[in-house]
Amino acid sequence: MTASITLPDAGAAGSAGTGTSQPGTGSPARFRRTSREGYRINWWLTALMLVASLTILVPLYFTVAMALKSPDQIGTGTGLAWPNPLNWDNFAKAYVATNFPKAFLSTALVTIFSVLGSLASSSLVAYAIARNWNHRFFRGSFVYLLSAMFIPFPVIILPLIKQTALLGLDNPAGVAFLHILGGISFNTLLYIAFVRAIPVELEESARMDGATTWQVFFKIILPLLAPMNATVGIFAFLGSWNDFLLPQMIIADPALQTLPVVQMLFQGEFNTDYSLAFASYLMAMAPTLVVYILAQRWVLSGVMRGAVK
Repeated sequence: MTASITLPDAGAAGSAGTGTSQPGTGSPARFRRTSREGYRINWWLTALMLVASLTILVPLYFTVAMALKSPDQIGTGTGLAWPNPLNWDNFAKAYVATNFPKAFLSTALVTIFSVLGSLASSSLVAYAIARNWNHRFFRGSFVYLLSAMFIPFPVIILPLIKQTALLGLDNPAGVAFLHILGGISFNTLLYIAFVRAIPVELEESARMDGATTWQVFFKIILPLLAPMNATVGIFAFLGSWNDFLLPQMIIADPALQTLPVVQMLFQGEFNTDYSLAFASYLMAMAPTLVVYILAQRWVLSGVMRGAVK
């Protein structure tokens, strides 16, 4: 009589030895690895970072408290004390003193044209450089743009004042134009990293269908640049809306000045009307908060998607 010996399957033996399982075999739970294995939450560090992030509310509370105080309340106690009673008339007085509608309109026009101009010019320049990187001229143009970031602004402010006066740009339009030129270096740097992450095959398919370069950019590239457009747009908005130096130096007509410059009237030679000044600051800060809340979720995503291909 001959004995029959059945050898175990090599694949099954290997699977049993290593503790792994094949799909559908119903392996024990002890061999399964969770996606969060090895990650632990440091609750103490999380609580510390949460408390540190809440410190940003301190200057905001100080601004609101000062805006609602009377001059007598400002002179007594600490700046963090909550006013009692509340002086809502400070906002009306600041509104009239600064001629808020006119200054707001001037600031808004400068900001809108600065943002739109920055998005249009920087995206076009970045697209041209990124898609023609093998040409020496475009690489040199990129280096030239980057070199502008190392020039201190106070060095060129006097020539800019002279040139804008000669060209008739000593007005809000000239300020918007300078904002566009001043931000094109940094904005182009952000856009180039993002454009390189877009597959060239998308453009090649459109060109095979007869699309021109302009059609490729506006119908394919520009929609894909939405996260970076939001990032560059909010940077341009904050830089233009809060700018004090350029409007003060460039705009010759005091009636066309922007809000940051007009708010200087609360600071006299010997005294400062803090209650009206902070009320005016709050009114000017409202559009900035609204824009940032609406677009802040795109800022980090745009930078990260442009940095990682």
